[in-house]
Amino acid sequence: MQDYRIVVVDDEPANLESLERILKSDGGKVTLFQDPEEALRFVQRGSVDVLLTDLRMRFLNGIELLESVKKADPTVEVILLTAFGTVELAVEAMRKGAYDFITKPLQRLQVIRTVHRALEKRRLVTENLSLREELHATGVGGEVLGRSESLVRLMGLVNQAARSRANVLIHGESGTGKGLIAEYIHRGGQGLFVKVNCAAIPENLLEAELFGYEPGAFTGAVKRKKGRVELANGGTLFLDEIGIAPLTFQAKLLRFLQEGEFERLGSNETLRVETRVIAATNLDLPVAIKAGIFREDLYYRLNVVNLRVPPLRERKEDIPLLAQKFLEDSAKKNQRAVPMLHPEALAILVEYAWPGNIRELQNLMERVVVLGRSGMVEAADLPTEFGGSADLRTVTIPLGLSLRQVEKLLMEEVLRASHGDKKQAAKLLGVHPRTIHRFLESTEPVRPGEALPEGLPEETTPPVAEDF
Repeated sequence: MQDYRIVVVDDEPANLESLERILKSDGGKVTLFQDPEEALRFVQRGSVDVLLTDLRMRFLNGIELLESVKKADPTVEVILLTAFGTVELAVEAMRKGAYDFITKPLQRLQVIRTVHRALEKRRLVTENLSLREELHATGVGGEVLGRSESLVRLMGLVNQAARSRANVLIHGESGTGKGLIAEYIHRGGQGLFVKVNCAAIPENLLEAELFGYEPGAFTGAVKRKKGRVELANGGTLFLDEIGIAPLTFQAKLLRFLQEGEFERLGSNETLRVETRVIAATNLDLPVAIKAGIFREDLYYRLNVVNLRVPPLRERKEDIPLLAQKFLEDSAKKNQRAVPMLHPEALAILVEYAWPGNIRELQNLMERVVVLGRSGMVEAADLPTEFGGSADLRTVTIPLGLSLRQVEKLLMEEVLRASHGDKKQAAKLLGVHPRTIHRFLESTEPVRPGEALPEGLPEETTPPVAEDF
């Protein structure tokens, strides 16, 4: 990784010189400051990717600098330098927005690896912010989001239908957003949008629900009730799942479509309304006609304007926008922060077949928001059917470390993964929580399972290692 812009803040000149050597050898454009307030003014002028600061300084501590930098530019990633005895304070700083912390004595590879990860996160943040901006600027019609050729073509027909009073038949797989398209068409007109789900209403009640009834029309009918056809007068009647409506109901619906007239159950009075009808189905109606379960004459009455809603697998270009939309909606609904989508996770979403279409994507985004333990949705956070490995985390152990160094590295990584939650970290490691406390309070790495000593050493600050 080359040509990144990094600011280093430390009141010890020797530390600044050592870090400058490390970062310049990696291709970084390094700016050094001993005064945190001067560093802050530099950041406020812009063009900084990462800020690396000591936690404890004479003029302004690292947490205060962190908070000020995040106010100036939230996309700048902040890495803290700390001694063993201040790890707990560094974890607290991560809760306030720091990307990570590095413990002293510093090692060249650890510094470079952490900086590279911070740069990757900043890139992801920037890309996600761009996606959010595009989300709020894009949309071929109201809440119908997308830029794919198939959706743009569909919405051209939808906009034409919306300017008319013609009946519309919308067909497509379950979960593709047929109801959303119906609502969008209605927005171009007047009156109420009245929905009838033919699959949710029992067959013996469907006619009464649609056309209404008079007192005594059937057992339980104690007073007059207007049907949904009557309520939709001057507006739109949306018949969802029309393909499974019973044949007896289809005959009465056909008469209404032909003549615009109907009678309430139990009444001889003929009523007339002006209602535009939009119907939707996930069935292939021509096939249903051949099977004898759908009336051909009703099909032609409904099929004045025919709209096919493409499945999600045919509009892959729209998946990033839709995923971002559902992440934001789910975060708001569940009072969570909006997570970012890692490119690897997004690539998996784009290539997935989506048998449940948009509804499946929406449900998945709510799941990752509710169950997420970090601000990033990674490939491993996706269910196994998407190719993820749920809850699987790995830690890379470099060769050449001593056993105590391995224990220290593992403890730090688990604390990061658990976001400073010591009880959770102890559970993941299979040790007593007191072991975690001992690690945080001690200047030396500890062996999991060792007894807690009666007296703990006082905090010391090891110097920067010179053998980079």
